[in-house]
Amino acid sequence: MGNILLSAADLSAGIKEKQILSKINLEIKPGETHILLGPNGAGKSTLGNVLMGHPSYTVNSGKIIFSGEDITEYSPDKRAKLGMFMTFQSPIEIPGITVTKFIRSAMEQITGKRQNLFQVRKTMEEKMKLLNMDFSYADRDLNVGFSGGERKKAEILQLLMLEPKFAILDETDSGLDVDAVRTVSKGIEAYQQKDDGALLIITHSTKILESLKVDYAHVLVKGHIVETGGAELVEEINKNGFERFLTA
Repeated sequence: MGNILLSAADLSAGIKEKQILSKINLEIKPGETHILLGPNGAGKSTLGNVLMGHPSYTVNSGKIIFSGEDITEYSPDKRAKLGMFMTFQSPIEIPGITVTKFIRSAMEQITGKRQNLFQVRKTMEEKMKLLNMDFSYADRDLNVGFSGGERKKAEILQLLMLEPKFAILDETDSGLDVDAVRTVSKGIEAYQQKDDGALLIITHSTKILESLKVDYAHVLVKGHIVETGGAELVEEINKNGFERFLTA
């Protein structure tokens, strides 16, 4: 596998009897940022969920390799412990568990070590300043009463605190205003400064990508990756949309 962090080889998957992804081939190295673009319904979120091991989806053929290990049959929590992370389009409310408790517990589950509460809160405060989050959110139940923008910031806060090897960001810019997109982008930029941290950013927009380093872009149409390129592919889609790929 060499220096490949995550590899999907001839990956076909779906939900129940419906196949959504077909023969997906993807290789991501440490430190790389990959963008997955495509029209609504192309299967972008499905790919993220399949890579993360969502139990509603079934891998029909192919393999997922992470850090040299075949994880195709692994549960989401086992993948998380190996260093995988995923944000969601619509983060759910978790009553009774504060943001601090949630993050501290996740850090302990991943590292297998007890985390000092004072140090966790100190680090959280630093990261929350970067995200323009009031520190009072640290003591609020996770996502309960949060606006859409606050929920997305809370997820990027988790990304910065957990420092995974590989993160899948699913429509992180969805529903955010321009200022919130800029703030979330700052958080993603901070993660990119982690030399070996790799990203797969799933989006149908390009707003969140304007200030980010992009290594590769992939266009997904009807469950197939129809083209792969660099940052120039993002620029083309920003100008012309997906029409060329839909009519090919």
